[in-house]
Amino acid sequence: MPVICRKAKSEDVNALHDLIQGYAAQGIMLPRSREALARNIGNFVVADDAGKLVGCGSLLKLGSDLVEIRSLGIADGYKGQGIGSKLVDALMAEAKEQRIPKVMALTYEVSFFQKNGFHIVDKEIFPEKVWTDCVNCPKQNNCDEIAVLKRIELMPEAAEMSYART
Repeated sequence: MPVICRKAKSEDVNALHDLIQGYAAQGIMLPRSREALARNIGNFVVADDAGKLVGCGSLLKLGSDLVEIRSLGIADGYKGQGIGSKLVDALMAEAKEQRIPKVMALTYEVSFFQKNGFHIVDKEIFPEKVWTDCVNCPKQNNCDEIAVLKRIELMPEAAEMSYART
């Protein structure tokens, strides 16, 4: 059975926490408490392999036209199988559904995001991100992550509605 991407459920909190903490311990992802994960479970998409959580990612709304992909990770033994790209596709679909045209990420995996249609940009163009998370990050004054951005083409709502009727 192939790995599927689905919206996270409250039952996923412990597995999400374990996966994210593994990355946080390596200094490549910000830690998230179980309580924070439970509060924000609706923002997460998970990769599910026959009931086992093997990947995750979330969207954080930073403004009316900008969301951030964050907490994107894949369990050991599942990397290199296209699961990360499936998660990004699911998150991009979610951003499109919310009619948010810009999706950004701060990452060490630049080539992965470039393969998924993102472009490197100057992180200073995202003051929303700086004031949301960066103020609490231990790397705040020495950030070594790279900012990437992808724009989504959104049809005007009227055109979208008439297209849906045909």
